[in-house]
Amino acid sequence: MSRVAVCESAELVDGGPGVRFEVEQRGKAVAAFAVRFRGQVHGYINRCAHVPIELDWNHGEFFDDAKLYLMCSTHGAIYVPETGHCVGGPCRGSRLEPVALEESGGTVWRSA
Repeated sequence: MSRVAVCESAELVDGGPGVRFEVEQRGKAVAAFAVRFRGQVHGYINRCAHVPIELDWNHGEFFDDAKLYLMCSTHGAIYVPETGHCVGGPCRGSRLEPVALEESGGTVWRSA
């Protein structure tokens, strides 16, 4: 299986801005993002579980002010960064759709 580089590892700072990228789903390009939380890289489709809109406040801004949760800019749903589970807001109990990422050699990769 081939891999595609998402970004350099150094671009993802713990609790900092995420990196947006695209993946293909059912033949269409779909927005996704990568963030670092507690030292680990996590990737998700950039779509709220409540209403199918992108989460980021500004380009790449996914974390709440405390840098503890991913937050939807429209309705305030909050998600656990490690699992994507919604723990507050209108989609409580739902989750973000994960994108498998791997970090090696100073690069964050996704499967192609």
